[in-house]
Amino acid sequence: MHSFPIRVYYEDTDMAGIVYYANYLRYIERARSDWVRQIGIDQLAMKAQGIVFAVRRIEADYIQPARFDDVLEVVTRLMKITPARMIMGQDVRRGETLVFAAKVTIACIGAGGKPARLPAELRLMPIAEAQ
Repeated sequence: MHSFPIRVYYEDTDMAGIVYYANYLRYIERARSDWVRQIGIDQLAMKAQGIVFAVRRIEADYIQPARFDDVLEVVTRLMKITPARMIMGQDVRRGETLVFAAKVTIACIGAGGKPARLPAELRLMPIAEAQ
């Protein structure tokens, strides 16, 4: 599991003072990028080799509103790995309160948008870390 802190800024909120729904997607993207960097995958090097990650699918549940100046935590866990994609669970919490939950499928693609193999660092992760 990976934990990534987020503070809600004024610019993240709508006129009602709650986090605008699309910003949760930004939050979980930042957390995924940080997780990938933390496990040693250089996405710029991948891109130079013609391979990139792309979001294939997101299932999102908006559970409770987050508000200006809240301190949130994005928890990312790897749920499943195949040779060309990974499925991740991502929760956004305010303390113990779950405010947003997503199941994200990430595909690895190469030239022309065709499936490519995930980097070995991901494909070879032990099952215990993937749950």
